[in-house]
Amino acid sequence: FDSLPPAHYKETMSTILVWIQQSETKLSMPQVAVAEYEIMEQRLTELKALQSSLQEQQKGLNYLSTTVEDMSRKAPAEVSQRYRSEIEVTLGRWKKLSVQLVDHCQKLEELMTKLQRFQNDTKTLKKWMAEVDVFLKEEWPALGDSEALEKQLEQC
Repeated sequence: FDSLPPAHYKETMSTILVWIQQSETKLSMPQVAVAEYEIMEQRLTELKALQSSLQEQQKGLNYLSTTVEDMSRKAPAEVSQRYRSEIEVTLGRWKKLSVQLVDHCQKLEELMTKLQRFQNDTKTLKKWMAEVDVFLKEEWPALGDSEALEKQLEQC
């Protein structure tokens, strides 16, 4: 019985695996092109919450690793190898998930910055176009009024 994991190990492993599966599902949702900053902010908040949750689950993962190490000293080789393989697969999924999460956050933050810049540029361009429109609709000066013609030329 010394070579078998405690009940807490199995509960923790089950919890971690369910959490990983749910997180992988959230991250695998197809990314759609969003042109609304508020939606992007909401998605970033969700990803940050997932990162916090990942950090909270880290304690359980550490417990699993330590328990497998302790068991491997006491358990027969085949039992030890089975649990080592199980924890290695779990750690692999965990690391992949961590990298994906960081990558998704970084990309989203970059896209949010680009969208903000684009929106600001668009606003500036629209303002300029409105000013040009007003200018083009102004009355042209009389042909003999060289001062007014020079002023309009400068504005152009």
